Order: sequence, then C-alpha cells, then structure tokens
Amino acid sequence: MGYWGYYVVGRSERRLVELGALGGAAGMTLCVTADGGWQVWARPTGAPGAETAAGTGDVGNMNTLARETGAPALFGYVMDSECVVVEAAGPESGAWTACLARRAMARYLGDGEGHAVEDYFLEPRDAAERAVAWAAEAGRAVVERSLVDVFTSEPGPADPLAENILFRLLDRLGVVPL
Repeated sequence: MGYWGYYVVGRSERRLVELGALGGAAGMTLCVTADGGWQVWARPTGAPGAETAAGTGDVGNMNTLARETGAPALFGYVMDSECVVVEAAGPESGAWTACLARRAMARYLGDGEGHAVEDYFLEPRDAAERAVAWAAEAGRAVVERSLVDVFTSEPGPADPLAENILFRLLDRLGVVPL
C-alpha cells in the first residue's frame, strides 16, 4: 500500500503549522524548506476507513492559508501513491483544482455514475495556465509547457510514486527545487 495523505505548501516566515489556517491539523511533519520561506508539510491520513496516528480530521483551508500568509498556497492529496488531487489558491488569483496521474484518478472516480476526471479537475492545459498565474503571484516566472508536461505525466516503472510528480510540479513552479 502506498502513501495516503496531504502535502501542504505555503510561504511564511513562521512555521505553517503555527498559523490559524492550519490550526486544527494535527500530525503535520515538516518535509522541506526552501528559499523565500517556502515550506512543505506532510500529514498522512491512511487509506479511507483506516485509522492512523494523525487521524483523519481536517487539514485546514488553503484559501485561508493563502490569505493569512499573503502568498499562494497549495495542497496535494496523494491517494495510495497512485494519483494526486492538487488544490491551489492565491490571495489574488483565486482557487483552482487539478490532478496528477489522470489515468489512476479516472480509476478512482470509476464509480459507475458516469463521472469523468474532466468533471472534477481542470484539463492539463487549463491547469498549467492557472499554475503560471499562481507562480507569478509567488514572484516566479515559469514555462507553461513544462507544467503541461507535469499535468500529463503518469507514474511508471522507473518512478512509480505519484507524490514524485507533485514534487516535480513544485520544482517547475519554482517553489521547492528537486
């Protein structure tokens, strides 16, 4: 079984877990910091229905985190290391939702009710366009094409973990270098 849980990304001079936006999120662990105050925190949730030490409660609100820090924020929810729900927000540019590893996400959504990935998440080109605006709000200039490549990537035999695609996205956004 792979990783189930959140990665919370934001920029602040304070530790993100000390902020009101993440006040109710127990069990957060600092993964990495980067120049400019960027931080990535992890909070495992375990598979749906499974209990973990961190519990399954709320991780916080990325819109509130973006407003509170005055900088863009991003949440990545990893599902069994197979796919990632990406929720991002900027204080000015607003919120958007995309996914990484679309084929695996389609399997998770295959509930027989006719829902498709496109019903829930931006298309890769649209997600890349929103990500460019997100990065610009963070003071970063990024290449849209490189983001489209990330939003269309799939885990493979050489690199089977969807969370690695998330970290590639963070690298391309200029937030956390690989």
